[in-house]
Amino acid sequence: MQDSMAFSTKTDSIHLPKDGRPVHVQVSNLVKTFGKHEAVKGVSFTIGKGEIFGLLGPNGAGKSTTINMMCGYLAPTSGDTTIDGVSITSEPLKVKRTIGVVPQEIALYKDLNSWENLDFFGQIYGMAAKERRSRSEEVLHFVGLYDRRKEPITNFSGGMQRRINMAVAMIHQPAFLMMDEPTVGVDPQSRENIFDTIEKLRDQGVTILYTTHYMEEAERLCNHIAIMDEGHIIAIGTLEQLLALRDQNREVQRPHGLQELFIQLTGKTLRD
Repeated sequence: MQDSMAFSTKTDSIHLPKDGRPVHVQVSNLVKTFGKHEAVKGVSFTIGKGEIFGLLGPNGAGKSTTINMMCGYLAPTSGDTTIDGVSITSEPLKVKRTIGVVPQEIALYKDLNSWENLDFFGQIYGMAAKERRSRSEEVLHFVGLYDRRKEPITNFSGGMQRRINMAVAMIHQPAFLMMDEPTVGVDPQSRENIFDTIEKLRDQGVTILYTTHYMEEAERLCNHIAIMDEGHIIAIGTLEQLLALRDQNREVQRPHGLQELFIQLTGKTLRD
């Protein structure tokens, strides 16, 4: 095990923060099988408090399954995730009150307006009426949609729906956010707004797990990056460490950017 970067075709490598950050999230040997198919094969990593950790991989690599186990949506076949030292498998309700999830698919009631969506999800988290109202106002300003708060979600553009999706995940002030491809299908202006929101959250000390297929997003946002393929983490480290990577067995040469490295590691075969 190395302190910041590891590389292998099949690895349970763990990134341990060495920049003064305490460990916030510990993923330990997660395995998930569906019948005879092993979707996640012993994945381990840590995330430092207040950092943005990128989890990359082609379709079918196991990213979403890993996130679903981390947030308690799926029970792992084996392994565990602890957040601030609390196990998601042992104390799921306690952990779920401290995390937020921005799913890949829009998870909103589109016939309701922003206020109503936020109020509904705030009730699920057990927030009192006064707290729901003040916090809804705060997050709507934060994502730049307070002035559109009374319009039904169905009237919103894709980028606006993505921003409300983020607001819902933030309503209860989670210390840890999992964001699964939050910029899919949005225009450049909306993407830039989402980036600004994520960077503000980071500056406030929120820990973020971020998945994306856009390599430039990971290059811009992430303190550390893990690349996943076929259920394994195959490389992990800072951007600078990954770009310095060489491995003769897999014919990895010094890449010019993250996308080139990603293709070298995972191949050019189409993933459906």
